[in-house]
Amino acid sequence: MAKLSNKSKDKIRVLLADDHHIVRAGIRQLLESAKDIQVVAEAGDGEEAQALIQNHKPDVAVLDIQMPKASGIEVTRWVRAHLPEVGVLILTAYNDDPYVMAVLQAGANGYVLKTGQADDLIQAVRDVNEGKSALDPSITKKLMSSLFKGQEKKLIDPLTDRELDVLRLAAKGYTNKSIGIQLSISDRTVQGHLAHIFAKLQSNSRTEAVMRAVSLGLISQSTGNNPEE
Repeated sequence: MAKLSNKSKDKIRVLLADDHHIVRAGIRQLLESAKDIQVVAEAGDGEEAQALIQNHKPDVAVLDIQMPKASGIEVTRWVRAHLPEVGVLILTAYNDDPYVMAVLQAGANGYVLKTGQADDLIQAVRDVNEGKSALDPSITKKLMSSLFKGQEKKLIDPLTDRELDVLRLAAKGYTNKSIGIQLSISDRTVQGHLAHIFAKLQSNSRTEAVMRAVSLGLISQSTGNNPEE
């Protein structure tokens, strides 16, 4: 059931979905140990998660992969189709390639393992809230190699200089509006460039596009730094 709160809106509002109550309680306690994070609702299955995301429109939805009624992958697809502004962070024990690829292709912003450090999860929530990618370091290298397994390491339709500019800023976590300000172009133009980038890189999300671009050597791994103030 949902657990509501009327705390300050300057906190990162998180929905937490996991079918194990004890696990959820522990993750909630961990997240709320950070002063800038507030868990506004909890779900025990995928269908409940969708309903609560619809009702509360959190900043970030933290989802397990294996849940009754609807998986974290299915919920991610639903979020991208209905509430694209909500960030999705997958928190799971699975580090198998098929799961990672399915999650990114569904449009998740991040993928963190339950075996990771507490601080890593908190930072991942912050990163996803800021529009950045959040991938567990232990799977990043494996993911980059699997993204292009069996594919030519060359783009048929290369990215333009402007598209590379947009992609580099997107990798740093800039919003469309901020990218537009940096490059003196409109939000709509930024959206158009991102659409072309996704198509050329055969990606469904910023995270996947950035990883493909790094794998191809189009941008460096150090690109994804925090936005400049």
